[in-house]
Amino acid sequence: MESLTDALHPAHGVHDPTRSTPPRAPESIRRTSTIDMLRPDGLFGDVVLVGRARDLVTSESGAFRVAGEAGFLGRVAFLPERKIVGLCTRPTERGAEALVGTKASGGLRAELDRALPEHREARSLLYLLLDDLPVATLVSGYAFGAAGVRHPPGHRPSFPADLCAGWRTGGTMQTEIERSGQVPLSTGPPAPSLARADDPIAWHEMAPLPAHGMRRHRRLDLQYLRPTSLLVADVLFRDSHVAADGVETIVHEYTVRAEIDPAGLRVARVDAEAHVLPWFECEAAVPSAGRIVGRSVQELRPMVRAELTGPSTCTHLNDTLRSLADVAALAARLGAPRPALRPSTGA
Repeated sequence: MESLTDALHPAHGVHDPTRSTPPRAPESIRRTSTIDMLRPDGLFGDVVLVGRARDLVTSESGAFRVAGEAGFLGRVAFLPERKIVGLCTRPTERGAEALVGTKASGGLRAELDRALPEHREARSLLYLLLDDLPVATLVSGYAFGAAGVRHPPGHRPSFPADLCAGWRTGGTMQTEIERSGQVPLSTGPPAPSLARADDPIAWHEMAPLPAHGMRRHRRLDLQYLRPTSLLVADVLFRDSHVAADGVETIVHEYTVRAEIDPAGLRVARVDAEAHVLPWFECEAAVPSAGRIVGRSVQELRPMVRAELTGPSTCTHLNDTLRSLADVAALAARLGAPRPALRPSTGA
């Protein structure tokens, strides 16, 4: 039987995944999160989403402390309309119950802002996870194509031309859809582990993924850049999938490095790098990250959604850039930068 990793589409995008996680720096804070998209009742059953997130502070000496944890367990009736049928959170938030019965699609983020406004303002771990719920649910549909199912029963696919670089008119996906009526499948490279043998707490605890499972990984490291007083945020975004043969491959992966002025929390510089993308057309979206330069991280979530649209952008890169809004909360935990030591000139 042919493995998915052998069936590479000739128009696939970059395949250069990150191989590990950088070491935790002294005087830094690391925010990690994952959302597992599981199908315990079979491919056509409900999607069970398991969210986990943690903030870890590392001191000057290398000592660490957990500064916060959060999680959620959700169930979504993916077919036919991606409706949320169950949701519980950690910490328990009764306001989250308002999301049950809504669709895990467009409009859910507005419902989330109304249900948990204090979490939105605090840029909490729970908000990060629940803000990802609609896109994680949508991405979980990749499991159908990976299993050879093109049109699941009762599911009417949409083909949004020019939504992003990958869906651009005349590109690989739209051309194949026009030719065959099917969305082509591009398989990514095997997923190297993000764990560090020398640092078992580099990430929060994660369970092994079963067949047809998917996982969205996020990591944001924040520290001061010496000898300047700029904040530097190092961000990883990865979506992966486990096939029926047990092989985990990457669907999307980006890293972003942003330098931020702590006085106004404005982005002074940003460098985005695509490591794994499904189609070669997707790579044209990388320069769009530069549009956030000069903007405050506090406005990035609405700004990116409103302004970074169309075939020059990538929805997954946008999700990576939006997470920089969390810098506003994490910077407060770092405090002010310590002055750099000056070399002694002697007596």
